[in-house]
Amino acid sequence: MQSWGMDLDNFTYASLLWGCASLADVKLGNQAYTHIVKAGFESDGFVGNALLDMYAKCGNLETARNILDIMHQQDEVSWTSMIAGCVQQRHCELALELFCEMQQLGVKPNHFTFASLLRACASLATLEKGNMVHARIMKTEYMEHVFVGSALVDMYAKCGNIEDALKGFTRTPNRDVVSWNSIITGFAQHGCAQEVFQLFEQMLQSNMRPNDITFVGVLSACSHAGLVDEGFHYFHSMSHDHCIAPRMEHYACIVDLLGRAGRLDEAKDFINKMPFSTDVVVWQILLGACRTHCNTDIGEWVARRILELEPQDPSTYVLLANSYAASGRWDDVAKMRKLMKDRQVKKEPGCSWIEFKSKVHSFVVGDNSHPRTEEIYAKLEELNKQMKEAGYVPDTNFVLQDLEPNQKEHSLYHHSEKLAISFGLISMPPEKPIRVVKNLRVCGDCHTAIKLISKIAGREIVVRDTNRFHHFKDGSCSCGDYW
Repeated sequence: MQSWGMDLDNFTYASLLWGCASLADVKLGNQAYTHIVKAGFESDGFVGNALLDMYAKCGNLETARNILDIMHQQDEVSWTSMIAGCVQQRHCELALELFCEMQQLGVKPNHFTFASLLRACASLATLEKGNMVHARIMKTEYMEHVFVGSALVDMYAKCGNIEDALKGFTRTPNRDVVSWNSIITGFAQHGCAQEVFQLFEQMLQSNMRPNDITFVGVLSACSHAGLVDEGFHYFHSMSHDHCIAPRMEHYACIVDLLGRAGRLDEAKDFINKMPFSTDVVVWQILLGACRTHCNTDIGEWVARRILELEPQDPSTYVLLANSYAASGRWDDVAKMRKLMKDRQVKKEPGCSWIEFKSKVHSFVVGDNSHPRTEEIYAKLEELNKQMKEAGYVPDTNFVLQDLEPNQKEHSLYHHSEKLAISFGLISMPPEKPIRVVKNLRVCGDCHTAIKLISKIAGREIVVRDTNRFHHFKDGSCSCGDYW
């Protein structure tokens, strides 16, 4: 257009910026910004919102905030773009802080604002903040908006409250495929396979066509429940009954399904027969299953495939080292750790967190940084004595260091999820469920211990790890010890 001597207006520049945002091309966006300044449109509200949105979606939140601060007219579009960008870049706490600032300035949020806030709460698993956002929405006309309703269902499900997720779904009028996917995926994350199957049938009966995301939820539910035959039935029905070509995510679900069931050779063969090149995620799923079922032979073979694709992936080294440790191959564990050190591969530390009075309390293994550390460890010591009286024997197979037996037992007592639960027990009222989030898979020993703690303390404990939700109550877990 410029080569033809045509003048560009604010709508043209805004469209150009939205294109840069869609491509996440900040370099092209910077070039567009230079032309905008030269053309004198930097103070135009329409262009300013598009510019802010582009930088936020490209991950340059500092520049986006600077643009917001210098804008002459900050409206709900400006603030929502900034909040949505923070959520997209996983700066969810900042997104919630920006909303408070937005409210203080008297800017009225819209349905996109609320949906972004609910996604922030879902990502952080902060149920209390999610409840507050929900209460704020109820005072607006957006409560019945399908976009907000779907985000509300997703928030409650990811915060461990599947009951309120279902309530939110049933109250959402004019449900679309996103609404159905939110509730199906939510129940799948909680391991409720039969509920997922019922919802899927209701979806079909309501003449709503499922899409590829629907089947990721259904297949995940089959995987968490160990329903191999049902999983293959739904996998084949995608193309046969619904004209949906399975994507990598669906093949990954089948690998997970077979891996959890211990059918590792079948999983390996299934991968080799996939119609496209296998990505790292699929191999990692199989490697995780090898660790669970203590199969180091296939595990080593899979690890080599992963490291060919991503030599800096820390989880591969950790999973293989854990497999060696479980088999007592300490020399191989030492080799893997040395290899990580030589290649400068950093392991992600295990961390658990719990929300109390709208504040998130985080813990790592053996943590002594909390203001109530003495009380937390005293409660944990009390629980350990009660668990041993109830027959608990620490499973030292989950200690990944070559230590003396008593040292192994001691190291298990101070895992991050146990510290978070101990804090919850001394802080929260008895009638309130204790909800903990962990950034890694819950180990088998902690799973056994938490079951006993739920019975001893008479408390409902909900733990979300990287795989699923575990609902502990009266000495048992919703997963049926299959996860």
